[in-house]
Amino acid sequence: MTTESRGDGNPAIENLMAEKRVFPPDPAFSRQANAQASLYDEAERDYVEFWARQARERLTWTKPFETALEWDLPFAKWFVGGELNVAYNCLDRHVEAGLGDKVAYHWIGEPGDTRTLTYADLLREVGKAANALRELGVEKGDRVAIYMPMIPELPIAMLACARIGAPHTVVFGGFSAEALAGRINDCGAKVLITADGGFRRGKEVGLKHHADEALAATPSIKAAIVVNRTGHDIHMVPGRDHWWHDIVERQSPDCAPVPVDSEHMLYLLYTSGTTAKPKGILHTTAGYLLGTSYSHEMIFDLKPDDVYWCAADIGWVTGHSYIVYGPLANAATGVMYEGAPDTPTWERWWEIVEQYRVTILYMAPTAIRAFMKQGTHHPAAHDLTTLRVLGSVGEPINPEAWLWYHEHVGGGRAPIVDTWWQTETGQILLTPLPGVTVTKPGSATFPFPGIGADVVDANGDTVPFGGGGYLVLTRPWPAMLRGIYGDPERYRETYWKRFPGKYFAGDGAKRDEEGYFWLLGRVDDVMNVAGHRISTTEVESALVDHKSVAEAAVVGTKDDVTGQSIFAFVILKADQTPSDALAVQLREHVAYVIGPIARPKQLMFVPDLPKTRSGKIMRRLLRDIAEGRALGDTTTLADAGVVDIIREHSGRAEE
Repeated sequence: MTTESRGDGNPAIENLMAEKRVFPPDPAFSRQANAQASLYDEAERDYVEFWARQARERLTWTKPFETALEWDLPFAKWFVGGELNVAYNCLDRHVEAGLGDKVAYHWIGEPGDTRTLTYADLLREVGKAANALRELGVEKGDRVAIYMPMIPELPIAMLACARIGAPHTVVFGGFSAEALAGRINDCGAKVLITADGGFRRGKEVGLKHHADEALAATPSIKAAIVVNRTGHDIHMVPGRDHWWHDIVERQSPDCAPVPVDSEHMLYLLYTSGTTAKPKGILHTTAGYLLGTSYSHEMIFDLKPDDVYWCAADIGWVTGHSYIVYGPLANAATGVMYEGAPDTPTWERWWEIVEQYRVTILYMAPTAIRAFMKQGTHHPAAHDLTTLRVLGSVGEPINPEAWLWYHEHVGGGRAPIVDTWWQTETGQILLTPLPGVTVTKPGSATFPFPGIGADVVDANGDTVPFGGGGYLVLTRPWPAMLRGIYGDPERYRETYWKRFPGKYFAGDGAKRDEEGYFWLLGRVDDVMNVAGHRISTTEVESALVDHKSVAEAAVVGTKDDVTGQSIFAFVILKADQTPSDALAVQLREHVAYVIGPIARPKQLMFVPDLPKTRSGKIMRRLLRDIAEGRALGDTTTLADAGVVDIIREHSGRAEE
């Protein structure tokens, strides 16, 4: 165990687990890989010129940029003086290059309906939607709110906004009316694009009634466009509400793309916290498009004939960057799926991979662990041999889930890119490069070429290899947030004050003796047990290391003796039965793998965990349950009923 001293004499986050297994690249894969090891050296020699070269070669400009970077810490401007249009870069140029018939999206609805859109189809529909927005008075610079299920009209709406220079803010379809209203009011959106509803786990989920409730408190909204997805009877306000099939379908498909400045706001995406004021993360045009498209091509080794599936929701940044903007800028063929992985059965995702011959699959560790719980027979029943690259995004992936993914989904062949990034970063920042990087299960490995990252102690000093601390970014990058909308001081205070000159991500990390980065989860989730700062991620990894466990979440709870003690919530694999003896065995397993200090004091078997739709475990709700408090905000949960089920089990925690 390695402990690095903090300035106050307490240890920084401790490096408790060591992963020794390594997976070198397959030489045959390396020979055809997009990325080469030389990229790292080129980027380090002059990272600004490295990004400038990519911007000149990858993006189509209506006016070339003059200066690659203006850096007035903490405010960055990339590709200053340049002008371009995102929708043109994602659609028109591909059609002009003869790729109009190439599939942009294979879309699958949860009930089983499907649509296929080519790049020519998408260009036509985006032009019509852009003209509909113009008819409603939307001009360059006006904000548009989008509140929709995972249907093709969602990326069409985003690109229509980009086409006319109107920044969008996508509000995840699972959010409440109050959350929608707060986001609309913060940015002063002029138009709302929504739907009557969508489908989730076999049920019709209404959206329009939430939108109506929100619009009663959003004076900036002048009109709403509504997609008819479910066919539900809904209330349409005369003069304000317009059916998509009426106002969009009658428009001309011809809409000239509006050139905008490289630093023109492309979108706002609000982070889902419980604070009273939503935090609008601001992303601009050129740097964001470059960062997402370049990282997408290199990290996923994208080839012209790939079928790429990012199994996320566009309402989160993963969907913005790696379902819409990055892939479309690269003329990729993507898969979009509306529903949940268990509906109608746990076979659904593997059926999609088999049917559409998916070659690249990017998904969250929480989904991987959910599949682990069900057993290996579901993926084994389908032909997954087309898969050649696998990706992981969201929470840190534990080694056992990584190995399961590698063996049972990737057939032991496909390299795994375990990626770290955030809403704020816009693009992936820590990741292996397939064909280049020797991977270790559970490690995000190294910074992407051109990215500067470090692990520091509480004083901001670099922690030597082998130690744990706080993950920081040491230089600007193209896709980085440009601020918090309307609140530059909050931006400075939140991300740049704790470690002057460095961006603080809010995550803990360690580096092993070879310099590999290992994410340890949010610093807020670190547990302080008898003076030892222990990462939730490492204890959870130790639990899932046991053959009986599918998934686990741990939290620190108040303890009169040790300050905090560890409370574990454990989901067993489908063929396992909870028992007192197994609870003892699991607690001792953690003590064996990590050390006695990390042994959970309490352990509860649960059927599920409270998660957002993006797959993040909401540990603050678990802390509320463990300490018997009233629950905080549950509006962002994928299934709010999970909390009640866990509470029913709460009398059966084993000590």
